[in-house]
Amino acid sequence: MSVYRGVVPQMGFGTWQRNGDAAVDCVQAALGAGYRAIDTAERYGNEAEVGRGIAGSGLPRDEVFVTSKVWWDHLAPGAMRDAIRGSLDRLGLDRLDLYLIHWPSPSGAVAVESYVETLLALQDEGLTRHVGLSNHTVALLGQAVAAAGGRPFAAHQVEVHPFLQNRAVAAASAAAGIALTAYLPLARGAVAQDPVLAEIAAAQGATPAQVALAFLMAEGHAVIPSSSKPERVVENFGALRLALSGDEIARIRGLERAERYTRVDFAPAWD
Repeated sequence: MSVYRGVVPQMGFGTWQRNGDAAVDCVQAALGAGYRAIDTAERYGNEAEVGRGIAGSGLPRDEVFVTSKVWWDHLAPGAMRDAIRGSLDRLGLDRLDLYLIHWPSPSGAVAVESYVETLLALQDEGLTRHVGLSNHTVALLGQAVAAAGGRPFAAHQVEVHPFLQNRAVAAASAAAGIALTAYLPLARGAVAQDPVLAEIAAAQGATPAQVALAFLMAEGHAVIPSSSKPERVVENFGALRLALSGDEIARIRGLERAERYTRVDFAPAWD
């Protein structure tokens, strides 16, 4: 497996669709299994529960990398500042490790240059250690990088899995020195039904989900799988131990079919 050099831990736990006490339990299961990165967002409606899970883990604060995101209707300067403070209050933290622009402003209602300026100001104020982007196209990514004036983005989070490898965005992110984080890395469970992944998993003594995660990490990405089942949370973490062969990686690259699961009417025109 290639060596990952990003700021964000290569294996994190995603909390989208994890709510209530189940969110608390899953976060604690993830941290107990060895995950040290937890991903949430104001839009998920679970920051309070995620915060309880982190607090209940007993881990020192500096051992857990916490990411949250600002929703697209809070990109104006005052709204974004209120949003991050709200996220911190709900999480029970005094700072984030990473704060992302969840989605670019629909139809450019808030200019990229404006929300990047605000994001960097929040970092300067110590409300987040690192900043980054999510769901930006190649063109929007370029605008954001230019607006940052040489200051680094720690991550760009986009949908990536064996059936949507998002190579143009991945290449643009790498060229800008931005680590890519793959969300929906298990394609909403579809990886479990794929015969190629199943065959490789059998040869590896692993699960198809572990193979899919190992592939994405071998490609240089961070991953944030999620599950409502604590045993799956633990199982997915085992992907860190897999080393795929060059032939196996090539076979999985061949599974690309532009199968996108994130379909929302405010999304930009994807590359």
